[in-house]
Amino acid sequence: MHIGGGRTGVSSGIGPVSFYSSLGGTTRRTSPARSRTPSAAAYQRQLAAQREPTYFILAALQDEPLHGYAIVKRAQELSDGRVRLTTGTLYAALDRLTGEEMVRVAEETVVNGRARRTYELTERGLSALHEEAARLIAAARVVRDRSVRSTAATVRTAPA
Repeated sequence: MHIGGGRTGVSSGIGPVSFYSSLGGTTRRTSPARSRTPSAAAYQRQLAAQREPTYFILAALQDEPLHGYAIVKRAQELSDGRVRLTTGTLYAALDRLTGEEMVRVAEETVVNGRARRTYELTERGLSALHEEAARLIAAARVVRDRSVRSTAATVRTAPA
């Protein structure tokens, strides 16, 4: 049996799942097409995997309901200019977050002949935002605490 590398791949005929099983491991296949509502824990993992724009859209809605342009401006302000949402990105995210029950349309009005929707954070969205903020704090603490220990160790071991 030869297991090649690079472009030739695995030439033994043993794929990753059967190779793992042949070592005594068990495999569990899950269908990505399941149509059940994810649990709160699944929402948390999903939010954790999301990028900064989604986090700041939710954060922008934390204090009060806002319409699209106000969300864009508030997210940019809260992120110190790092997040600059385009209209397409914003409304795709709002549609997704509405489907995930993280935000909802609070009000819909017509201004100058155009529909204007005002969005608000739901309890689920607020909970997920707080959990993500706590996760980010814990992640930052890992680096900060290591830096403090590293600095203290350097000070103790520095020659006099």
